Amino acid sequence: MARKKTPTLTEGELKIMQVLWPREEVSVADVTDILSSDEKVAYNTVQTMLKILERKGYVEHRKAGRAFLYRPAVSRESARLQALRYLLRQFFNNEPKTLVQSLLADETMDLMEIEKLRHEIQQSKPTGEDDA
Repeated sequence: MARKKTPTLTEGELKIMQVLWPREEVSVADVTDILSSDEKVAYNTVQTMLKILERKGYVEHRKAGRAFLYRPAVSRESARLQALRYLLRQFFNNEPKTLVQSLLADETMDLMEIEKLRHEIQQSKPTGEDDA
């Protein structure tokens, strides 16, 4: 059975985007070289993944001589938000409260992290709301 297409980034696609986000434009060879510093990656694999990312709307390209130069079409923040919305729909029934409760129940979070979250939630409340 064929793998289901996902609107969010796969692990491999995310690795490529992490190469693209801090750079203006890169070639397939550049991405391959950067990724191969951790583990060997095939040029054709990177090329195919960049085409998939372009179909998904995450990257754009332009031709420069014989090479294609790729650049992000979506910011890191926008990709995070899209992934979070997908996560909310898939696992938390579109209920942010359930997601936050799961985070707070996570034993790896310490009290200081929870207090930081509480502070950020208070700061993000629209003015005029009660502390209900």
